[in-house]
Formats: sequence, C-alpha cells, structure tokens
Amino acid sequence: MTTEPMQAPLESQPHDETALVNVRDLKKHFPILGGFFRRQVGAVRAVDGVTFDIRRGETLGLVGESGSGKTTIGRVMLQLDDATAGAVTFDDIELTATKGEKLRKVRPRMQMVFQDPHASLNPRMTVASIIGEPIKEHRAAKGPARKQRIEELLELVGLDPSHANRYPHEFSGGQRQRIGIARAIALNPEFIICDEPIAALDVSIQSQIVNLLLSLQSQLGLTYLFISHDLSMVRHIADRVAVLYLGKIMELANASDLYTDPKHPYTQALLSAVPVPDPKLEAERERVILEGDIPSPAHPPPGCPFNTRCPIAQERCVTEVPEWRELADDHWAACHFAE
Repeated sequence: MTTEPMQAPLESQPHDETALVNVRDLKKHFPILGGFFRRQVGAVRAVDGVTFDIRRGETLGLVGESGSGKTTIGRVMLQLDDATAGAVTFDDIELTATKGEKLRKVRPRMQMVFQDPHASLNPRMTVASIIGEPIKEHRAAKGPARKQRIEELLELVGLDPSHANRYPHEFSGGQRQRIGIARAIALNPEFIICDEPIAALDVSIQSQIVNLLLSLQSQLGLTYLFISHDLSMVRHIADRVAVLYLGKIMELANASDLYTDPKHPYTQALLSAVPVPDPKLEAERERVILEGDIPSPAHPPPGCPFNTRCPIAQERCVTEVPEWRELADDHWAACHFAE
C-alpha cells in the first residue's frame, strides 16, 4: 500500500522569508474523457505535488526529460493554466486564489520567455508592435514615451532600434528570441520564467542568449525559473537546480553540490549522459544506463515513481513513497537509499 504525499509536508519545508516565489504541493491533473457522454475516466498527473522556493535575484534551474511536467509547472505558476491543488505565492500574493482584475494588476511583475521564438511572435506585427503591446495594454507609456521605451529595450537586448518596424520573419532565430526577451522585460518585471528559451536555437547562438539573460539579471535584478533539458547549460546559469521526474521533484540542491555530488539515482543517470570535453575522462567515466521509457503520467507506478527504471530499486521502492528529506545543507532528495 502506498503512502501520500511524496513531497515534503508544508511544516518540513517552512516558508522561506527571503523567497520571491513559494510553491507548495502544486498539482495539475488533466482529465481523461471517455464513453458516449464524455465523462471523466481518469487523469493525466502532469504535476503531482511539487514544493520549492525561488529566492529573490536567483536562478532556479528546473530540469527533466520531455513529458516530466516542466512547462506545465511554469504555466500554472503564472496562472496561464489553473492549478488542480496547491498554492503559488508571489511576494505574499497567493496567485492560485487571485482572479480577474487583481490578477491582471500582478501580471506585469511576472513574465515568460517561450521556447519557440518563431511561434511566440505574431508574424503580422512589427517588432515595435510586439514589444509595445504589453506597454500599451497596461498603459505604462504613450506616444513618444512608448516609442523611446521600445528603442531602449531593443538596445538592451542587443538589437538595432532602427529595425523596430521590421517583421519577425526578417530576423534570425537568435534575434527573434531577443525580441521575445525584450517583450518580457518591457514592464520591468521582477520574475521571469524561461521555458527552454534556447532549445530551438543553433548551438552557436545558445550561449549568447544565456549570457544575455545573465546580463539582464545583473542589470535589472531579475529572478528566473530556467526550464531546460540541457544540464550543461543549466549548470552555467542556475544557482540551484531542481530535478523533475513524472511530475515530482526528485532532487533539489545548489548547482555546485548537485553536479559534483548528486544523491538521487535519476540525477546520477542524467549527469552521466552529459558529455565531458576531456576525451580521456569521457572514455573512463562510468555511465548509468536507464532501461525503458518514462511511465505514462496517466498511470504512474506505485511507490517511488522512478522505481520502474531505477538501477538500485528494491521491494520497498514499489510499496512505499520515499520521504522528501534534507540530506545535507539545503540538499534535498526523495529516495529511500540516498545518503
């Protein structure tokens, strides 16, 4: 018989007073409809009880395989999708309980940079219109002041202000992502969710966008949630890293600790797959090969969600949900055998 929940109870992870964002036992289940009357016959547990904080001025990396629930967490945090359960608190404002005009007033303080800059920019709008849209919508500036602000934003992200009247298709992928970033910072937000912002870009451009994000964070005092499946890039940008699997967080630690001493078998497997630039070390290091595919979030396995692929799984892992516990200073993991 399994026990609930996997993530830490609220009392074991107290509210972090230095945090800008607090997420507590967040869940997002999508209904599965079936039968003639289209009644709910099940649910896809895209996010199944995650708890974490994001401190002011830091970058929290959120990593995991495709389908693990990374993007869904970001969308629910910004209330682009409603939560099934749990709470998201932004600067003492509980977003999951905030609706209508009150939520609209908070939105300028929270923004998102999307994965595909081609799909996220309206091809029928000029760059000036795209960047100026949030400024116009929230009445932050008018006329010449808005035009000046758009030019400032283009300069800030490394684009020529004289190109403001061009259309997205006239720019490269990296330049389009810079336009998306300019739009995201147009209203001087405090918190930005970067949803795989470099995944659709050439490798040669990825580091430029990451360096731009780091520069903007330093200049504007931004706080990031950086969602990615690229662990090597997350190591470069993140202060702390959370590892997600099947809608649950497996491990959370400072980036340096997680990369040098991963505690959870899933984290160890992910890191073993990251290429090492030294050919000798690459040839000698031991790889952890995971068998099988990630289970369906509609039918997660009992006990530890990773037990079907874990190389050290035992009978206890199938019957008992592991406790979310602190193994070292600010280093958390959900594994019966992690030390």
